[in-house]
Amino acid sequence: MGWNEPPDKDKGKDPWGNSGNGEGPPDLDEIIKKMQKGLGGMFGNRPNKVGDNNAMFPFVVGIILLLAWLAFDATYLIDQQERGVVLRFGKHVDTIEPGLNFRLPRPIEVVQKVNVGQVRSITHKALMLTQDENIVDVEVAVQWRIGNADEYLFNVYSPASTLRQVTESSVREVIGKSKLDFVLTEGRSEIAERIQSLIQETLGEYKTGIYISTAEMQPAKPPEEVKAAFDDAIKAREDEQRQVNEAEAYRNDILPKARGGAARLREESNGYKSRIISKAEGEASRFGQLLAEYQRAPAVTRERLYLDAIESVFTNTNKVLIDNDNGNSLMYLPIDKLIDKRQNSSSNNTIQNFNESSTSSSSSSMDDVRQRLDDRLRGVR
Repeated sequence: MGWNEPPDKDKGKDPWGNSGNGEGPPDLDEIIKKMQKGLGGMFGNRPNKVGDNNAMFPFVVGIILLLAWLAFDATYLIDQQERGVVLRFGKHVDTIEPGLNFRLPRPIEVVQKVNVGQVRSITHKALMLTQDENIVDVEVAVQWRIGNADEYLFNVYSPASTLRQVTESSVREVIGKSKLDFVLTEGRSEIAERIQSLIQETLGEYKTGIYISTAEMQPAKPPEEVKAAFDDAIKAREDEQRQVNEAEAYRNDILPKARGGAARLREESNGYKSRIISKAEGEASRFGQLLAEYQRAPAVTRERLYLDAIESVFTNTNKVLIDNDNGNSLMYLPIDKLIDKRQNSSSNNTIQNFNESSTSSSSSSMDDVRQRLDDRLRGVR
């Protein structure tokens, strides 16, 4: 039954044109012929001969396959970490970004995908000579990634090999300008930064499209043949540093104390100077006032000075000497023993006997002294 024939004419037949009386399966050649006929009708041709249908089928299939190949080959899906370098007949014309992109099919244009997000690493280890002519074992690890896809593909023949050679050259240059002590101790991070900067600068001059992420330097080691000597040198250096730190600690402890003592002495000397100056100024002022009084009443002033002097002398002593006019001997009063509360009984008896024996003479002598002082004061008045 044809697809455009009325259904009532072929009533009771199956889709392959056979009656449904169970005569057998449909013929495969007949099915292919009908498909060719249908395809020919779709393109506007309705050939009547079977040979013409067989000639059109490969052509139609070829067109369909060509369209499918063009659709597949002209579509490019670029990942987020990739960049697509477009080559038109071998010449770089464009770099496409991540996403779905459409380009001309091959062989007109070819797209090379380059992973610019992947971090790669290389390691360089070798014996090198320092500035002070010592040999040291150095190991440097460099992590890098592609920064520019087209420069990475076209400017340098072998970017990875170039990077390895540039790394070796940079490490030797930096180590050759550094001393051994600096390389072995505190200079590791600084040397790594200098190596990374030098590698990146050199690769930038070559336009390799490589970006250096990090450059890490492992702890440098001396050669095994002289490792024992280097260990002794490092130990001596550590002892030196320890002694320097102890000396610094002692200095930090003693200098503030010395400065404090010096400041205290300066303050005391300034106080002493102020006290002496003030005392001298007071004595000078008192002497001036005393001179004025002496000029008005010399005798009274002289007597007053004498009494003040005697009073100041006897105030600071615990002994009294009495001049007895009745005899040539001086009387001695042991006032210190009288004042002492811890005196024993023998001392009390001695003092009591002495007082009893000298009561009459001492009382008369004291009366004479008082009388003379009173006479002098009356005469002055």
